[in-house]
Amino acid sequence: MTPLLATGLTAAAILLLVTLIGWVRLNPFISLFIVSVGLALVAGMPTEKAIASFEAGMGHVLGHVAGVIALGTMLGKILAETGGADQIALTLSRLAGKKRLNWAMMVIGLLVGLPVFYEVGFVLLIPLAIVLSRRNDLPLPMLAFPMAAALSVTHAMVPPHPATLLAISAYHANTAHTLFWGIIIGTPIAAIAGPLYAYVIVPRLGAISPTALSDQFSRRPEREHLPSFTLSCLTLLMPVVLMLGGALAEMLWPATAWQHKVLHFLGNTDVALLVATLMSFWLLGSVSGLSRETILRFSNECLAPTATIMLLIGAGGGFGQELMDSGLSHSITDLALGAHVPLLVLAWLLALLVRIATGSATVATTTASGIVGPILASSHSVSPELLVLVTGAGSVGLSLMNDAGFWQMKEYLGMNLSQTLKSWTVIESLIAVLGLAICLPLSWIIH
Repeated sequence: MTPLLATGLTAAAILLLVTLIGWVRLNPFISLFIVSVGLALVAGMPTEKAIASFEAGMGHVLGHVAGVIALGTMLGKILAETGGADQIALTLSRLAGKKRLNWAMMVIGLLVGLPVFYEVGFVLLIPLAIVLSRRNDLPLPMLAFPMAAALSVTHAMVPPHPATLLAISAYHANTAHTLFWGIIIGTPIAAIAGPLYAYVIVPRLGAISPTALSDQFSRRPEREHLPSFTLSCLTLLMPVVLMLGGALAEMLWPATAWQHKVLHFLGNTDVALLVATLMSFWLLGSVSGLSRETILRFSNECLAPTATIMLLIGAGGGFGQELMDSGLSHSITDLALGAHVPLLVLAWLLALLVRIATGSATVATTTASGIVGPILASSHSVSPELLVLVTGAGSVGLSLMNDAGFWQMKEYLGMNLSQTLKSWTVIESLIAVLGLAICLPLSWIIH
């Protein structure tokens, strides 16, 4: 299949998805299922392979995301019901003031996002954004967009995220220099794509109705004494601390050392969230006087609203897998390789196209750096650190319906498809374009 035909088929599939979900009003999961399998069949895959590919992609994505969403939702529910989220919200409101809460959420997103994946940071912080929105009578997107933009920037451009570390290895970049430039370049990008763009887009989105996912974090706790700010923050940030410990273990001890094994195990995404959730049951539950039956009821009832988002994220993974197994994503990559462009632009374009084809920023960074790495080794024409950053920036552009973050943003904030495309897709694209726009002129100075 020619690269142009593969690109055209992929674009047509995305347009068909928008039509089915936005205009026909067909259930998003059914729409994703139909379009994914239909695209595979049109691309020439056997029927059995088309179904198996969708199932494999769905299972792979849910294997990574389902536990994160479930445990993160439980943790957020306990924080909300015990008043821990209210305590953090009250303290932040006093420190930052109502007019600067969006900037405060951006800073929190940058800090929390350093050691954790985007999906983890989102489920940890969205309950806080919901409570702050309720207490200060602010639109939820005004706080959620800066937080999510900051999480996305750190996920894509700042070590020690696994994809960034793989790109550092592929380009033989200096980790400390990459971290330095990632913070210097990433912070203004997060500010433009987050708080500043939120000022522009939020008034233009129209009405957004609360969903069951957000409603469960919006109830005021029925108790006079809230948990302390220290205890509440300790509970919220425990997964972050454990994951950061896992990242540091890889730098401080060899893989055979017991310290490395213990910290690496505790720093696993699912294990860190499990430990934090269990600690929230014990710490916040005991302080607030919740019985075991009440905690069980809270942890059970909060999972029901997550069923839809898990299905949608899984179906998005199935769509991405169909693109890879049918060879469409490979053809799209060939299209970028055929373009005679500077190395920074090539790395950015490859990452962007793989991101569109697969929906995964991690896969996009890994694939692009694997292709561009050998080219850089023979040319040494650009700074490897800037190449890491521009690859990461391209890997988050154009978040569409095969991206887990797209559905997280849509379902938690209660937006329709059009609102999500106008806001979240543009935020991610701003991060991508700004990353290239800043790194390209810098490359003329830094080598």
